[in-house]
Amino acid sequence: MQKDEARAPYEREWGVSIPERPGITKVHAIDEILKGNVRCVYIMGENTVISDANASRTRRALEEVEFLVVQDIFMTETAALADVVLPAATFAEMDGTYTNTERRVQRVRKAVEPPGRARPDADIICDLASRLGYPMSYAHPSEIWDEVARNTPILAGISYERLDREGGLQWPCPTHDHPGTKFLHEEFFVTGRGQLALVDHIPPVEQPDGEYPLLLTTGRHRELYHTNTQTSRAPGILELVSHEFAEVSPQDAAELGLADGEPIYVVSRRGRVKARVRVTDVSPPGVVFMSFHFPWETPTNELTTDAYDPITETPEFKACAVRIERLADAAGGTP
Repeated sequence: MQKDEARAPYEREWGVSIPERPGITKVHAIDEILKGNVRCVYIMGENTVISDANASRTRRALEEVEFLVVQDIFMTETAALADVVLPAATFAEMDGTYTNTERRVQRVRKAVEPPGRARPDADIICDLASRLGYPMSYAHPSEIWDEVARNTPILAGISYERLDREGGLQWPCPTHDHPGTKFLHEEFFVTGRGQLALVDHIPPVEQPDGEYPLLLTTGRHRELYHTNTQTSRAPGILELVSHEFAEVSPQDAAELGLADGEPIYVVSRRGRVKARVRVTDVSPPGVVFMSFHFPWETPTNELTTDAYDPITETPEFKACAVRIERLADAAGGTP
């Protein structure tokens, strides 16, 4: 579907003209804030100053922006910087749908009322749109889904009634008697048979050198989620992973004189954070692995570079040059 074909149904639905000009990615937005070209930022459900690459630069941008609004379920590190915080409801406090990565649309039903002044995201957005001059209201989230479905062909056959009756349905589901699509590309791709293309390898922007001889790669622990905003509130989960580790190979640990569990500094060209050593065969020599689940004590993304892929503008989280400093060496004595 072409862009104008996708816009047309919504232009008719809303009675507006949708501009052709594309927006900018979040990575580009940080650049524009620091240049003074973006004056207002509205963040929904993301702890940006922790999850962004080169997080210190993102913090500086959000501290400098003229007006910052954060809509979230907790007072996160990002929300603490905001001029206005809009308290949102959690999944258990509102009706709606979720669509997972296998394209399955599923119902979510409100179990409890939102606490205090917290409200569902849709209600907040509708009120904001109305105050900005476009009246918007829905009696129930099902009306929002119906609007999306009648203007999006791949969702046209999915309704709350079907979801309640049949359970999850996978798009494309173009008609009300369509069973949903279990395999998206069972025999052919949309464009026909798949094509393989050779691409040149582009190495990471920042390579290890004499000053920063190790390669840091970041990721997640199974037990924790993202910036730990939600999972840190469950004591049982934190008993499984209580603090951040810098995972290193036995060879690197021996060469650097590191003991398992020892507190260290991991240092890059952008920052320095404290963590504990975990010696493991999982890490190959020359590579350090860390997560970013413990921002209050180990803000790992203050180390990472904000270099990004020029096509997708995806940050290069997974590779930057670092060194490890023992606390004894950094302090000039015994830790």
